[in-house]
Amino acid sequence: MSDLEQFRQMKDDFFKNHFQSPLNAEQKKNFAGLNYFPENDALRFTLILERYPNPEPLQMQTSKGELRDYFRVGQIRFPVNGVETTLQVYESQDHPDEYFIPFVDATAPHETYGAGRYLEPERVGPDKMLVDFNLAYNPYCVFDPQKWSCPIPPVENRLSVRIEAGEKNFGADDSALP
Repeated sequence: MSDLEQFRQMKDDFFKNHFQSPLNAEQKKNFAGLNYFPENDALRFTLILERYPNPEPLQMQTSKGELRDYFRVGQIRFPVNGVETTLQVYESQDHPDEYFIPFVDATAPHETYGAGRYLEPERVGPDKMLVDFNLAYNPYCVFDPQKWSCPIPPVENRLSVRIEAGEKNFGADDSALP
């Protein structure tokens, strides 16, 4: 079993059994696991963060209409099926030094959540990060939009390419909820 398969199995167990799961009791009863794209090594990168000299503050709207404060700290560039692609990288004003990449790609809304998915890349050196789209995940508002408030990816992180990695729509096939 690969590290990614083990991670996914642990995440599914958390969703099914943990008291802090985003699923409600009714959802947990029928939960058989999240839906994922197959592991895609072509969408795992070690990238340079092209850091902005003066990070720009911005507010991201959430699914409940609230505003959350972030800094746009830089951008990353990477190829997807031969297309040079760019995403903005943010840090929360509440959690500096933790990178956050919300994005929407061309798999939305039919295969992935229409409002976007999230990535939290790992720092692997000064201005270097591991960006693994196999770890792209749905925000908790997918599971209970009344309970959770999730940042909506800014227009600058809406991609025309397909990112065929990470979580798919919740309940999209018979391996999850009907």
